[in-house]
Amino acid sequence: MTVQLNHTIVAAHDKHTSARFLADLLGLQVSPRYGPFIPVAIPNGVTLDYMDQPGSGFAEIASQHYAFLVSEDDFDAIFGRIQAAGLTYWADPAHRIEGEINTNDGGRGVYFDDPNGHVLEILTRPYGSGITR
Repeated sequence: MTVQLNHTIVAAHDKHTSARFLADLLGLQVSPRYGPFIPVAIPNGVTLDYMDQPGSGFAEIASQHYAFLVSEDDFDAIFGRIQAAGLTYWADPAHRIEGEINTNDGGRGVYFDDPNGHVLEILTRPYGSGITR
């Protein structure tokens, strides 16, 4: 049996704005609305389906972590868009090393937050694939 992640639902204060934020930074497209969802398709076939958080106004959204494995060239392009947008970024998921990237496993990685407080990460080498810093 082959098991593959197909999609996950991402809670948002504004699903349209949140989907556009991710798509713009990663250089992807926002897909057409599907039911209550605004999907962003990742090239490996997985979609992140943004959905407005039930409740009134800006109800608390539990922070999730979404990591994207990218090529070195894509890292440069995405990181450039992060910097151009003036986003705060960190070398670590705990947000202790601000304004730096990491070189874990012989690659590069960086963390930043989306408008809902979700922690987003881009990395060029999977965890455990090489040396650590």
